[in-house]
Parts: sequence; C-alpha cells; structure tokens
Amino acid sequence: MNLPNIITLSRVPFLFIIVGLLYMPWPGAATLAFFLFVLAGLTDWLDGYLARKQKLISTFGKLMDSLTDKILVVGLFVALLGLQILPSSCVFLVLLIIGREFLITGLRLVAASTGAVLASEKSGKQKTVSQILSIGILLFVHALERDFTAWTPEPLIHWASTAGILFFILASFLTVISGIYYMVKHWKLFTQA
Repeated sequence: MNLPNIITLSRVPFLFIIVGLLYMPWPGAATLAFFLFVLAGLTDWLDGYLARKQKLISTFGKLMDSLTDKILVVGLFVALLGLQILPSSCVFLVLLIIGREFLITGLRLVAASTGAVLASEKSGKQKTVSQILSIGILLFVHALERDFTAWTPEPLIHWASTAGILFFILASFLTVISGIYYMVKHWKLFTQA
C-alpha cells in the first residue's frame, strides 16, 4: 500500500461523507458536500500524478483507480436521483450508466483473470470528466438552493440546474459510447471466456 493507492481508495469514504452531508438539514452542509466532491475529484488526478512521478504504477492501482471512480460517480448519481436533484425522468439514464459501469468492470475482471490489464482509454477518460462535471454542477446548484437562496437570483439557479442536467445527459451519452467502444475493442475477452 503506497500513497497513490491510499489516495485512490479515499474516494470511497468521500462518497459516504458527501451523501451524508446532502441529507443533513443544517446550513452549509450542501456547500461542504460540493467542496468535498471537488476534493474527491482532484484525488483522481493526484493519485495518477504521484504514481507516475514516484514510479509506483501498479496493476492494483490501475484497477482500483477505475473502480473507485465508478463507485464515487454511480453512488452520487443514485443519491442525486434519490434527493430529486436529478429529476425522476433521468432514472433510465442512471440505469444505463450503472449497467455500463458494471459491464466494463466485468470486462476488466475477465481481462485480469487472463493476466491482462485494460488501461483507461481516451473515451473512458472523457466519460469520467463529463460525469464529474455534471455532478459538480448539480451539487453546486443544490448548494446555491440550500445555502445561498437569499443572494442568488432564481433565473441563475434555474439556468445552472438546466446546465447540470444537460451535462448529465451528455455524460450519459459519452458513457454509453465509451462502453460500446470497450466492448467492440475487447470482444475477444468475452468470447474466450
């Protein structure tokens, strides 16, 4: 266990703390949840940077980096849906994201059982960035609504909320496209299994 791997694994407790804060009724909880999410998002960059700089890249790190990203993102999408920060009409898209993430995780496990490690692809990284942006915008809007209503014009909140949902739709699209790309590129792993 090294520092980059500890940073990678920290995204799991971040999920529970952020979701817990979203359910807290006290002022400032939503804002704190937003800032903790930003911090959790930065760990995704920091762990890779440190692993490369300190030459600590490992199979465990590659697998867990991808898995903890999925845990954080999927958990937050479910929480945002449950709190109605994401409208209930988005449930199908959340299910698509969950299905894709489980499928690709399964593909990675099949590859790992053969001794291969599937590195992150450009489309997967774009998907992750779009997911993080959409969650960040939605959490920011939630913080505005809960903690800064008196100082934030209603049209700004409405515009930001619409932007967050549009980013979520884009993230859903990129998630499905990157999933199809992975499946086509690595289909032999499934046929061999």
